[in-house]
Formats: sequence, structure tokens, C-alpha cells
Amino acid sequence: MTQTLRPADRLTATPDDRDRVLPPVIILGGGANALSVARSLGRAGVRVYALDDDSSYVRYSRHCRRIELQGIAPQSWARFLLGPESDPWRGAVLLACSDAALTLLAEHREALSARFRLDDSNPAAQRLMLNKLATYQEARDAGVPTPQFWFAETREDVLALEGSLPYPLIVKPHDTHAYEQQSGRKFEVAHDFEHVLRAYDALSACGIATLLVEWIPGPDDRLCSYYTYLDEQGEPLFHFTKRIIRRFPVGMGNACYHVTDWNPDVRDEALRLFQWVGLRGLANAEFKRDDRDGRLKLIECNARFTAADCLVARSGFNLAAFVYNRLVGTPQPPLERYREGMRLWDPIRDFQCFLTLRKQGALTFRQWAASVLHRQTFPYFNWSDPLPALARGAKPLRRILGKILAKGRGEAKGWIDPPPAPPPYGG
Repeated sequence: MTQTLRPADRLTATPDDRDRVLPPVIILGGGANALSVARSLGRAGVRVYALDDDSSYVRYSRHCRRIELQGIAPQSWARFLLGPESDPWRGAVLLACSDAALTLLAEHREALSARFRLDDSNPAAQRLMLNKLATYQEARDAGVPTPQFWFAETREDVLALEGSLPYPLIVKPHDTHAYEQQSGRKFEVAHDFEHVLRAYDALSACGIATLLVEWIPGPDDRLCSYYTYLDEQGEPLFHFTKRIIRRFPVGMGNACYHVTDWNPDVRDEALRLFQWVGLRGLANAEFKRDDRDGRLKLIECNARFTAADCLVARSGFNLAAFVYNRLVGTPQPPLERYREGMRLWDPIRDFQCFLTLRKQGALTFRQWAASVLHRQTFPYFNWSDPLPALARGAKPLRRILGKILAKGRGEAKGWIDPPPAPPPYGG
């Protein structure tokens, strides 16, 4: 059953009274997940604010107001939340929608909890799950299968592995969000040892510790996820699973097509890890079934809302409302049943995926078209809140227009391609 916020006077509260009846929410970071949370809570009458960056689309939502800050996130978020500027928002609910936000809440939990409402959390366990090496080590200790992995502290460590590594290989930072902030990528994919060295050098130049992880063979539809909420005793309050149909780029990218299902195997493996490390609050883990031995292998763990949050909500488990209701003390029935077979589709990225798979001979147009002829949920588009999707769709158009304008400026100067670099001194 879908959960909704149910204070008796939420529909009749005036704008001035609403924040006293329903405390406001500040969303920290995120992309499609932040947009889903804002829509869920905004429709319920909660005033929603966002601390985001210039790449976020939640700012375009009619259900959200952006808090404008000077400086680079997440440092600017911390200064705002811990300083006097945030005084008008005292008592607001803080919800993390990114790893950077989770890190901030874990580092400043005591100070922030004196000013805001924070969800249940075990900061030590969250830090373990934010660190990819620690996640795999804890999973191994808990008896949860993982891909093979190698810790590469120095370049000499990497050189010592030459000749023993499988390919393709994922060169992964311990702290994904830190590398993503600097490079725009979450990891590097290496197809030979020279590529491993180049990727290691790139991460080392950013001052980020490196982990080498085996790529698990098999199609992307072997990927599956489990979601739950762990209470103060570490007991799961609901169970939800889904799987990926396709992702883009193929084999390495983010999911562009999901479907809800029921998979008790992924539930059991994920819960073993969550309860071993002592996670509290929202928890999600992704696995891939290895065709070589049939076992599920851990990919990653997230103790927050994920990009598929709108699919979870559409299927019947409104996680944003569930967490909010717990924090403000609103009684709610348990989350017991959700709809299987519900789909989340990113049409642009999925069409790009289809083009790749067609070129590989793995998918025909007829097969692709048949696979998407279902009722769909979209990560950004919504008829009642269209601006985020329009802003996202305009981004590539702005990029193309910029290239055309740049080319036009070049033609006006008498050259089309960028002007050649000057010869070296004395040349």
C-alpha cells in the first residue's frame, strides 16, 4: 500500500502555518532520486528545499525551492547548515540523496542533530559502506560473495600484479563521490595492464586511494537490488527487490531500464551484510549473478535514496513519506505489499543502449520495441511537473548549439577548425 502523509489539517494549513504542522525538508544533493523525493513530499503538502549543484534538475521542479549558496558543494552545504544562515530552517528534516551528503551528515551528526531532524543512522557503518574497499572486506567477513578485488596502495603494488589480473578490470576509487567530483566519472575500466597503470596514475593524481575489482561477466539483466529500512534494533521494516533490464553504457553504466520483481536470494545476501555492519535507516545493495558459478556477487551498497526511488514509490513503497512520517511522529501502516512488474525507463539513454546492442548483434529493433511496450515510469518526466525533463532534454541541445556558435566564430575569423598551436620557441 502506498504511504501518504496524513496529518489531519495538512490540506487546510496556511503557508505560514504549514511549516509548523509539517516541518519542511531540505534535500542534500542527488539527481533523479532528489527529484523523486521532492515530488513525493511536495504533493503531500510539505515545503521542500534543495541544496544541490549546477547539474541537478530538482531545482526546476514545482515541488521544490532551491537554497542559493556561494561556494562549492558540499563544503558550502556544511557552512550553511552549521551557521546562522540556516536558522529559519531549524527543525527541518534533512534527507541525503548523495554520497557527499551522507558523508557530511556522518561527520557533523551531533551538531546537525541539535538543529535539524536526522534519520536513524549508524555513522560508523555508513562510512564503511561509503568506502568501496571496506564494503568488500566487510562483505567477505560476513560471508557475502564479492568479485575478486586487489588493494593497490602504491604503484609498486600494481606492478606486482602484472600478469595475474583478469580483464576487463574496474579501477575503482575507495571514495567514489570524491573522484566523481574531480573527474566526472565514478571509476575507470581497463582492458590491459597499461590501461590499469594509466587509470591508477589518474586516481593517484587526485589523491584518491585505489581498488582493483574484477568485472563480473554476463549481461546487464543479471543485476538486481534489494531495499529496506533497518530500525533501532537492526530489524528490516520492509522488503523490496528489483532488477535491471538494460544500462548504458552497456556493461558499465547506470541503469536505463528497471523492473520490479521478488528475489529472496538478493534479500538474504543483502540483509546478511547490513546486519553484520550494523546499518540503520534506509539501505540498498546491488548484486550481479555470476554466470560462472551462479552466485550473487556484491556490486555496491547505498544507505540512502537511490536513482530508482520513483519506481519504488510507484510500486507502492513511498520511501520519502515513510522516512518523513517516522521523523515527525506520524503513525503509518507497515509497508507490506508492492506491485511486481512495474518499470522505470529512461527512453533516451535506453535507445542509445539499443543502438550499441544492435551493433553487437545482441538486440533487434523489434525485440527492443517489444520490451518497452509497457506502462512506464520515467525518472524525470511527469505530466504535472514537466520542467525537470525539459531542462534535461535541453542540455544536449545547448551543447550542440555551443559547438555551432564556436564553429561560426571560427569561420568569421577565417578558420573552421581550432587555430593551430604556435610553433615551439625558436621553431
